[in-house]
Amino acid sequence: METAGSVVGTRSTWTSPSARGRGRARPPSLVRCRAVAMEHQQPPSVRTVAIPFADLKERGKDLSGKIEEGLGPNGLGIISISDVPDFPALRRTLLRLAPRVANLPEDVKEQLEDPDSRYNFGWSHGKEKLESGKLDTFKGSYYANPILDVPTTDDVLVSRYPSYCRPNIWPDDHLPELEIAFKALGKLMLEVGLMLAHHCDLYVMQHGVEPYDGESLEQTISRSRCHKGRLLYYFPRQLSTQKEGGSVSSWCGWHTDHGSLTGLTCGLFMRNSVEIPCPDSAAGLYIRTRDNQVVKVTFGEDELAYQIGETTEILSRGRLCATPHCVQAPSSENASNVERSTFAMFMQPDWNETLKFPSEIPYHQELIPPNGALTFGEYSEKLVNKYYQGKT
Repeated sequence: METAGSVVGTRSTWTSPSARGRGRARPPSLVRCRAVAMEHQQPPSVRTVAIPFADLKERGKDLSGKIEEGLGPNGLGIISISDVPDFPALRRTLLRLAPRVANLPEDVKEQLEDPDSRYNFGWSHGKEKLESGKLDTFKGSYYANPILDVPTTDDVLVSRYPSYCRPNIWPDDHLPELEIAFKALGKLMLEVGLMLAHHCDLYVMQHGVEPYDGESLEQTISRSRCHKGRLLYYFPRQLSTQKEGGSVSSWCGWHTDHGSLTGLTCGLFMRNSVEIPCPDSAAGLYIRTRDNQVVKVTFGEDELAYQIGETTEILSRGRLCATPHCVQAPSSENASNVERSTFAMFMQPDWNETLKFPSEIPYHQELIPPNGALTFGEYSEKLVNKYYQGKT
């Protein structure tokens, strides 16, 4: 459900902090929305820009300053929402189920796999490739559409876009509470994401991206049938078949989400089924900034975080920027036997939504000709091919 980053140029007149600091602004035709940088030892820790839920739900409130600071061309591409009703309990309920899924009998987990969807529904473990090209055995995932159990009954579409159109799989006989908890958290994250999308639209239109063609972020997300939730479980280190090393991408490799908006929960750490604080202050989410720096990003466990995906960067003509990110595993002496659970809600365009790739945004030019157009289904299919076994 995710893909790697690149460099994007836009019409925007925004410049990076580093460019301004040198007294030499980049030409107005270029904004570096994705940077490739060397990883640094002990990167600084940065708190996300936070918006109270009470402010977010007011559709007429001006949140443009917060949106620009967190998601604009000089932001980190991530923002958090505080005080969301019911979120803390829903988060804990679902995340505590992740190890129970991972520890189901192997024959049961095999029944929960869906190879025809390229493991984008149900249980998935050891199918996705890491940066090194090796299969990822560090974590297991459970994928489902929290909104629609059966996105479509059109057999042609199911065959054409199996990663989005196939039906959900639930362990009804072995862990029936998973479906209830998964859908409850996923639906809440979509509702809050739509509120954030509305304010993102206001910000983009205030900054001269016209015409917006009626293709606002809020409209694009609200009419989609292919949102996807991903419950992630990171195995205790000694249970992995691979060494992790000290890289900041040791638990999840560098990538940029290719959907519209990704909702994230703070990770829940456990040892022997007992919840514990994170055992290593260096562990967690890392982001590459606009000026080639790597920073650790933090937000409260009771906050919902949202990241911008590539299709939103395209839609906003670079006013909202996606950012490469990764996850570092705990590596301290206290990290032995520690497991981590988290949940991501990928809010994405419908598989039939047409994406226009303007020539001034040289996005994935190896896949898409200048001024070309692809449906989101076609676009994501090309990108996901890089990360899974099977088609190339």
